[in-house]
Amino acid sequence: MLKEIEIKDEAQVEKINRLACEAPYEVWLFTKDMMLDARSLLGLFALVGKKASVVVEDDVPHSAFQRMVTKMA
Repeated sequence: MLKEIEIKDEAQVEKINRLACEAPYEVWLFTKDMMLDARSLLGLFALVGKKASVVVEDDVPHSAFQRMVTKMA
């Protein structure tokens, strides 16, 4: 599954990282140029001011994914 979000500032980066670390599955963010593990705080700062797609494996429940992405945005 994937969903696009816009990463506006450093506070949002920290929130994305915290939510990804709490998730019992892997969370990735990708742009046309890079793909990052959302648990890598340092890497996420490269996405400030950009749109990125949040990606998880297909076996993650859709409702859990939607709730997480809503909190990230």
